[in-house]
Parts: sequence; C-alpha cells; structure tokens
Amino acid sequence: MATSHTDVHLAIIGGSGLYKLDGLTVVDEVYPETPWGYPSDKILIAQTAPSAPKIAFLARHGHQHQHSPTKVPSRANMAALKHLGVNAIIAFSAVGSLREEIRPGDFVLPTQIIDRTKGVRPDTFFDNGILAHASFANPFYAPLGDLVASHVHVLENDCRLHRDKTVVTIEGPAFSTRAESNLYRSWGCDVVNMTAIPEAKLACEAEIAYQMVCMSTDYDCWRESEEPVTVQAVMSAMGRNAVNAKRLIQAVLDTLIDVEKHQEVLQGIKGTMQYAIMTPKHARSAEANSQLRYILPQYCD
Repeated sequence: MATSHTDVHLAIIGGSGLYKLDGLTVVDEVYPETPWGYPSDKILIAQTAPSAPKIAFLARHGHQHQHSPTKVPSRANMAALKHLGVNAIIAFSAVGSLREEIRPGDFVLPTQIIDRTKGVRPDTFFDNGILAHASFANPFYAPLGDLVASHVHVLENDCRLHRDKTVVTIEGPAFSTRAESNLYRSWGCDVVNMTAIPEAKLACEAEIAYQMVCMSTDYDCWRESEEPVTVQAVMSAMGRNAVNAKRLIQAVLDTLIDVEKHQEVLQGIKGTMQYAIMTPKHARSAEANSQLRYILPQYCD
C-alpha cells in the first residue's frame, strides 16, 4: 500500500514501555507494505503544531508488544520510514546495566555495539541480487548523539546521562545468565539490550542518521546483591523512565523540526552508501533494483 507522505524527516522508535508520544497531534497513520513486508505496527504521523514539520512514531514491538526481539520486522520498519522521507531516527530501548555507575533510571547514549545475536535476523537490504559493504565502524551517528546530549538538562528525578558506552545486543527473548552477564562486563560492555542489531545496521544502509537512547531499568543479573532481572521489574522501571524519555523527545523535536538545524546536523549522512554498492547496475536483478529504488532511488539510475 502506497502512502502520500514523503515529507517526514524525523522519526522516533519506541521500545518496551514507550508505545506513544504525548504532546503531539496525530494527523495520520500509515501502514505501508514495503518490499520487505509490513512494519511492526501503524506508523503515526504527528506534529507539534499545525504549521510544524511532520514527524513519525513507530512502536518497535507493536502497540500490543506482539513482536519478540527476534521477530521485529526491522527491514520493513526502516524501509517504511525511509520511504516516508525519514533521514534521522531517535530510537529508545530499555536496557540492563552492566556497570555500577549506570543506575536504574539513568540514560545511556552508546557509541559502539557488540553483536551477540544468532544470525537468524535479516540484517541487510543487500542480500538478493545486489551486494553492498556499508561502513559500520561507528554504528551510531555522532552529531545526532551530540544533539541529544545537549538536552540533558531536561531530565528529572536525578537521572544521569552517560556517553561513549558500548551496548551488547543479545538474541533474547530470555535475559542473560549470570555467566553471560559477567562475560559481557569483561568485554567492556556497559549495557545489554535485544534490538540495537539489526536496527543500527539497516539505518546505516538506508543512509539514516541513527542514535539509540538506552534507558536503564535494572542491573541485569551480574550484581548478586540484586534480584535477577524480571519483566515486572523492567516494566515498573520503564514507567518511571518514560517521563524522562518524553521530556527528552520533546526537547530534541523542538530543535530538529527547525529545517536549517536539521540539515546542519545531518549533513554528514548523505551519500554514505554511494560507493558501498558493489554490484554494477547491469548485473542487478530486477527485484534488487526495485528494492533499492524503494529506499535509495538515487543509486538506481
């Protein structure tokens, strides 16, 4: 199903416990069929004011939390957002803390990822008659991270923001064992989640500036003085974290809806896949060209 929106440049992806945005007027909702299927749920198109630029909101696991981390249709999510015009994403995720100083309730802006998924999640747009090697040395877009960090003053309830951290992404849906949790600590990981991969990889391939905001809900299970993490504990903490998440979202939106500021922040993301696509145009399958045209039409003709 096609959509009439092609002018939505900023998106928010909500993780566990963050299924809607407050303070915004929803003007439409779309559920487009992409070459990789349908997204997790309907994408809400919203505005802060009638004359303000549009933004998109997508609940990663669906509004009823029906998609497990392994089954989140990440390719469809990223493709649908890109097709709407999105070139910047702030993605929220509940995480377990692997460090004493990252307390439940704190926020983390990671700069690196260690992938501990099992290779069963489709994690590229370029695996069907076309090959590309995206640069993934820096999986999060630093200028967008800097912008988010500049609004740390809006956080309440003694919430601290930690930067330059490493997130380890596990397959899930079960939480880690104590041995795994301690292993990740020995590797230098700071927080653990289940969704940064493949989301960050796909955003990179689609030339979308992507920054995950990790919301600490617990100490995972390495800290033996604490009870091992449970869903009840995560959701209880997310209820408290959601207040700060929404305050941070509003502050970032107030900055990025300014068109000139938006372009300034994102000037480094455009064209990053230009030389990454290895398969020459004449050798690409028709299906591969059709898929590429959906997300990166400038590299088709």
